Amino acid sequence: MIIENVKYLRVDIDGIREPVSGSYGNNIISGAIIPTSAAIGLHFYPIWEAASVDEWLYNGGPYELIVLHFLLGVACYMGREWELSFRLGMRPWIAVAYSAPVAAATAVFLIYPIGQGSFSDGMPLGISGTFNFMIVFQAEHNILMHPFHMLGVAGVFGGSLFSAMHGSLVTSSLIRETTENESANEGYRFGQEVDSLLSLKPIPLLIMNT
Repeated sequence: MIIENVKYLRVDIDGIREPVSGSYGNNIISGAIIPTSAAIGLHFYPIWEAASVDEWLYNGGPYELIVLHFLLGVACYMGREWELSFRLGMRPWIAVAYSAPVAAATAVFLIYPIGQGSFSDGMPLGISGTFNFMIVFQAEHNILMHPFHMLGVAGVFGGSLFSAMHGSLVTSSLIRETTENESANEGYRFGQEVDSLLSLKPIPLLIMNT
């Protein structure tokens, strides 16, 4: 993996014996780990299935190894978040929120390649590789005109807007329970029964006066 990330080795991504380099200039912006060769398709391609390490690297074996371990890791981490919330007596909304990027990564790295019939259609691992994937995806599928994509973008930006509005309103409604020499965070204890916010009555006044 260190070799793959440092060298950005050439990979025969199209399966036509014309390898594509993972980097121009070999820097963090242009560097990318190229997906597994189309000649491999959706086959499980561990290192022991290749005749040599050079052949495994040439066919893009590290991409499949990294992606499958990554998806397993983020899925397990999501389960760990749920477990910690359960043990602390919290509701599982952190794990539920984290499931959104997990689902997005699974769609890009696993579901889409399965639908296309080859891991070579997966997203390259890198900054420039991500941009290249977006351009190719738009050219092949015209995703920007898809109504679900439009709703997703509106939801992301709308969620950011409403999170900022909600956070600023709640923060401005906090009752000061600490001195100037203490952190405002010390004014709240997890599980306390006493409110730390103003009552709901003055909130419309706060909104109208801003």
